Amino acid sequence: MNIKKEIEMKVGMANGIYLNNIDIDPLTIRAVMINEVVPSDPLQDFYGSSDADYLKTTIPLLQGAGAEVVSIQDILKKGIYITNAVKTPKTDYAIDKSSMENSLPYLEAELSLFPDIKVIMLMGDVAKKAFNMITKKSTKKNVIPAVSTYKLRNSEIYYKGIRVMPSYIMTGGNILIEKSKVTMATEDIAIMLEIIK
Repeated sequence: MNIKKEIEMKVGMANGIYLNNIDIDPLTIRAVMINEVVPSDPLQDFYGSSDADYLKTTIPLLQGAGAEVVSIQDILKKGIYITNAVKTPKTDYAIDKSSMENSLPYLEAELSLFPDIKVIMLMGDVAKKAFNMITKKSTKKNVIPAVSTYKLRNSEIYYKGIRVMPSYIMTGGNILIEKSKVTMATEDIAIMLEIIK
């Protein structure tokens, strides 16, 4: 199944929306990791070039958590699909709300493609907000409480039987500076790997 084609069939095509143009068997996916925002250069995204910037931080996090991976294909073979909450590159330091709202139908359609997921990891605050905006439609409340991520890390949150794990951003240069967040994200990923074994 081609992810981009499936999403476009459900939601329609849109200018400026970056979708993962990859072929995978959705039944093999057990976990979805939602990053914050697509990069301005699609080659630097998870499914771009083999030395993409996004993989330079993501692969070491997964390796630190015990996953034997060296490429995005290895990650997919482990049953882990990675995507971005906001499907348009950011133009300012912060991500504006309209970018998030415009991307939500695509993210929601994307998540619906995987019937056997056990874990959704929300990698950063933008991913948490986007997921809450999607789930609020059916639950009428936030699935992820509006408190700091470190306070949520030890609580088990479920949505429709799927474990939802708020964690920390896994891309960008800042991740290398904040060692404590790297440690916590790695610990969270290790829990996810255990759940999807």
